[in-house]
Amino acid sequence: MPDHRGMTAKARARTVLVVVATLAVVAVGSVLVLKASAQSAPGSTQAQVPAYGHDMAGMRPGSAAQAAADVAGAGPVTELDKTFLVKVRQAGLWEMPAGTLAQTHASSDAVKRAGLHLLDGHSHLDQLVREDAKLLGVPLPDQASAEQQGWVRQLTAAQGLQFDKLFVNLLRASHGKIFATIAEVRAGTQNDVIRRHATQANQTVLDHMNVLEDTGLVDPQTIADVAAAVNPPK
Repeated sequence: MPDHRGMTAKARARTVLVVVATLAVVAVGSVLVLKASAQSAPGSTQAQVPAYGHDMAGMRPGSAAQAAADVAGAGPVTELDKTFLVKVRQAGLWEMPAGTLAQTHASSDAVKRAGLHLLDGHSHLDQLVREDAKLLGVPLPDQASAEQQGWVRQLTAAQGLQFDKLFVNLLRASHGKIFATIAEVRAGTQNDVIRRHATQANQTVLDHMNVLEDTGLVDPQTIADVAAAVNPPK
């Protein structure tokens, strides 16, 4: 005869398994329902955070630019702030070629070293100025000024000691003048992006003036001309 006790035990085991599986399905479903409710409920943090790359079409005109400025902690941008960014960009556009020329045209190791400082400092500043100008909506030139391009032509035509003296005094005069502009911008700007940029530019320009002066080739007249330019007689 069949063993009814064995069959009954097997039936009970199957029943338990079915119940456990059913409870697991119900539990998962409940979790999913609760999560969906939390995401759509008023006041839910998840419901209020937009997904990355969300549609900006509903924002009012100009609000995207304003949001970028707010995120950067930026304030108003003055004409002096804009001019400052332009000057930083143009400085790099001629001083980096000048630094490259120093490696092949200079006779002094100190001048070559100054050229490397120019290359390093302005490569970093140029990247920063392009990023900050884009953030603030300030257009930048793609060429150095006509005067600066003329300086590069002079340096290209010079060699040895002639190059050394011309390089050091052209660059020391240029850095001395922009150094005064940086101080004016840093002291008076209300824009946090410009303030940060001026701080970085100040450190870079000061380093460049130091290495140029370390060559021992700065003409006293160069310093006098810079002083007269930044503090004209009244």
